[in-house]
Amino acid sequence: MPIETRVHGAGGTVSQTAVDLGAEAVAVPVRKGPVAPAAEVAKALPFTLDELLELHRAKGEPGEITAAQVRVGDRVRELLLYGVGDAAPADLRRAGAALARRGKGRDVLVAGVPDGDLAAFVEGALLACYEFKIGAPAARKALGTLAVLTEAGPEADAPAIERGTARARATALARDLANTPAGEKDPSWLAAQAEQVAADAGLAVRVRGEKELAEQGFGGLLAVGGGSARPPRLIELSYRPEGPADEHIVLVGKGITFDSGGLSLKPNDNMKTMKTDMAGGGAVIAVMGALRELGVRARVTGLIAAAENMPSGSSMRPGDVIAHFGGTTSEVLNTDAEGRLVLADALAYANAELAPDAVVDVATLTGAAKVALGLRHAALFATDDALADALTRAGTAAGEPVWRLPLTADYRPAIDSDVADVANIGRGGYGGGAITAALFLREFAGDRPWAHLDIAGPGRAASDDAELTRGATGFGVRLLLDWLAA
Repeated sequence: MPIETRVHGAGGTVSQTAVDLGAEAVAVPVRKGPVAPAAEVAKALPFTLDELLELHRAKGEPGEITAAQVRVGDRVRELLLYGVGDAAPADLRRAGAALARRGKGRDVLVAGVPDGDLAAFVEGALLACYEFKIGAPAARKALGTLAVLTEAGPEADAPAIERGTARARATALARDLANTPAGEKDPSWLAAQAEQVAADAGLAVRVRGEKELAEQGFGGLLAVGGGSARPPRLIELSYRPEGPADEHIVLVGKGITFDSGGLSLKPNDNMKTMKTDMAGGGAVIAVMGALRELGVRARVTGLIAAAENMPSGSSMRPGDVIAHFGGTTSEVLNTDAEGRLVLADALAYANAELAPDAVVDVATLTGAAKVALGLRHAALFATDDALADALTRAGTAAGEPVWRLPLTADYRPAIDSDVADVANIGRGGYGGGAITAALFLREFAGDRPWAHLDIAGPGRAASDDAELTRGATGFGVRLLLDWLAA
């Protein structure tokens, strides 16, 4: 659901801004150490900030908050001393998130922000204010307005605030798409959301329905979606910058709007989060919607392979052979390894028809990636070192870290098939489920630079933490926007 909190720059002092805006709370940053700031708002206190920090054994760590009351103007307001660590981007992102969470229920909070990446601070604050709730509103509403003051001043701060806001809104959109219950969210619904994003962001859009998919040979999408009463879609969004494009990038997102496992049925507990199995596709839609606002110079095409994987009399069966776009065949050994089947079609189409300079796909693809890397790092596979390095740097800068895993040639025989070109799961004795899944995708990506982001771990969060909120995280949006805007 759209983030309601607004961030804007302010000039003057924290105290005067608080009086002018009627703020209930004011905040000043504390660097690691802790190093108490020379804050004019603290002059009314009967003690020093150093004494207050010592009393609470504060350390100035990012996200740490120490509170007191201070008279500012004609009323008492809450004073928040918030830790910013070394004021690195990751520190400021976490600090902004902590401050926004503390500000819940407040109409206005005024915060001094140290020199550093103001966009990261804004991004953290706004994403911490995100919530998705159907029914009665939350007991405490999100912070209304966050007014920020820096030494540079509001005019100089405006671009960073706009950039952080745009990235946060895009991430929130990806979260919304993934958090929407699957009863409402089918492939046609996802296509309609993409069409609205296209209309708002000046993108071209094409949606292929069941008939067109069959005519053009998108066998993976048709097989995976064949068990559902709600047929698959291939969504294509196209962005062209004003003026000449630097390069052409294709983003591919897994759009499984619900994954029951098909005939290889999942246990009930494993199905509970499967409304978010299209998190990769949601991330691609959200990225596409933010490109123009962020002035991306590349031409970008987004492909979302959308299907619902359900058991029925028309479902694909273990042992079936699928002919994908372009003719490569795959043997279905497990219908719950469906994401790679729809991605195969989209990757083959991108390679054959779109002539990109590079392709990056994003998918909640394997539990094996989650086992290997946990819930904070995505698995990165790539055929090109420069592409892998660029995505790794972007992920670190954006607070969405990735870890590169190998496309091990010795594991390629694991996906050999007796009856088709390739099998959709690895045979026993090899392990490395995330690797064999990536090797399967590589069969369809062609020879151009390609990277695969397996976001099965960081695509969902079990609890609130810093800028993350319970549920879908929108992982990949900020990483890809950092990479594309570089």
